[in-house]
Amino acid sequence: MVRNVIFDLGGVVLDWNPDQLIARFQPQVALQAAFKASLFGHADWKAFDRGGLTEPELIDRLMARLRMPRSDVLGLLDATRHSLVEKPDTVKLIRELQRRQVPLYCLSNMPAAMYLHLQRQHTFWDAFRGIVISGEVKLMKPEPEVFEHLLKTFDLQATESVFIDDVLVNVEAARQLGIHAILFQDAAQCRVELNRLLSP
Repeated sequence: MVRNVIFDLGGVVLDWNPDQLIARFQPQVALQAAFKASLFGHADWKAFDRGGLTEPELIDRLMARLRMPRSDVLGLLDATRHSLVEKPDTVKLIRELQRRQVPLYCLSNMPAAMYLHLQRQHTFWDAFRGIVISGEVKLMKPEPEVFEHLLKTFDLQATESVFIDDVLVNVEAARQLGIHAILFQDAAQCRVELNRLLSP
């Protein structure tokens, strides 16, 4: 019986549209894919997500590698922070589950600095009984170790838990460990799939 629900953040609870963000800083369509890869797809950003790079260190690397002035890099990071707005339908679903006393948890790949900003901006955090952020624990999805860390830290059984993420490789990684998983498309689809799994 599934009792625990684990939510990803970006793309599930919070809107995350890197293509739209990149378009604001690189208006030439032909160059947008390369710019996106050099930013969010680069090892530097992954190290930032993991907690291996601080924000000042990332800024210095981006300035050197992309040859961007500091003001532009700061503007890009600030825009990234502010682009992570709530998905109202998902937050509504979270509150519904909270009222049903379903134990809720959060597992997200996110730099610690971004998470700190989001803690101040949003009020849904009280719904979660436990939160694991990659930038704080130095582990990332889809690595099995980060799922194992969450299960062990909050004393959860894999077979009694369901993980919700919008990235297929992360969903598959959870399933490999015996965790039920839902590939998120929207809150309505997620609600239907959750209701099939959750114990009455």
